[in-house]
Amino acid sequence: MTRVAAVDCGTNSIRLLICEYDGQHTRELHREMEIVRLGKGVDATGELAPAALERTRAALTHYVEIMEFEQVTDVRMVATSATRDAANREEFFAMTAELLGRIRPGARAEVISGEEEAALSFRGAVADLDQSQGPFCVIDLGGGSTEFIVGQPNGLVLGSHSVQMGCVRVTERIMRSDPPTATEIEIALDFVADQLRHVETIVPVADARTFVGCAGTFTTLSALAQGLETYDPAAIHGSELRFDALKVLTREVVAERSSERAQHPVIHKGRADVLGGGATIVRGIVDMIERNTRAESFIISEKDIMDGIVADLCRKSETDENLPDPLA
Repeated sequence: MTRVAAVDCGTNSIRLLICEYDGQHTRELHREMEIVRLGKGVDATGELAPAALERTRAALTHYVEIMEFEQVTDVRMVATSATRDAANREEFFAMTAELLGRIRPGARAEVISGEEEAALSFRGAVADLDQSQGPFCVIDLGGGSTEFIVGQPNGLVLGSHSVQMGCVRVTERIMRSDPPTATEIEIALDFVADQLRHVETIVPVADARTFVGCAGTFTTLSALAQGLETYDPAAIHGSELRFDALKVLTREVVAERSSERAQHPVIHKGRADVLGGGATIVRGIVDMIERNTRAESFIISEKDIMDGIVADLCRKSETDENLPDPLA
């Protein structure tokens, strides 16, 4: 048995996935998310805030303790590109090396290429969806950016692109009032539409048959649409969000104050203030899809880049076990 872990540190949250692999099957042992808002204010200052770094250190320390308890032998951590661009980035990377080194010497956070990120995200998101519904377009809506990946069920990526719009970025740059003003909403929608024009040019959106929504904005909207009383990943994963109902829901979410959103039991307190920005992005994405295809809904996936990373680590463990022992 091999136990491996994936950590994804984005603009808004840091997440952990631990799985066990027996050579044939992968079993999920632990999945967790914490809002740390690592990218808070980076647009304005060019630096990771000390408080944000401390929140991230505390969360990652907790994750490493869980890995040690679960006897994890290998780990891979990916981080948002904002960490690479921040003036004090070395403080962040040194901190991750110190902590992850307790699991595997030399491990530290890495900023991967857009191509690798697309392949990992796509593989994770569609792994247990109905493969006959491909080609898929996976949309991973994060805090600072949103990735669009079109590919075949076998994992072949036909096209991908990352645009610098996410729920935190849109909120901090444009939708600063609470609730946002009509002018802010209009400016945000124009910004989203402008970003999506690049997606339409680069990614073969029209070739996709099924559109898959990943990450916190999409999964939270699914929980709200279903009227869940608690956040239930099993109910959310594989659920369908129809565009007509989604248009109504996103308008309602955008119109609410963050304090009102925070009262919903399925909305994480750390997501309440940026969910309006995320919902605005979803509205724009729906418009783009309807312009290019006959699709009428999203399929929501609770799986994403972390599941792709785990799959790669499990394959690596198989290869390592088959290598000849140099001491034999």
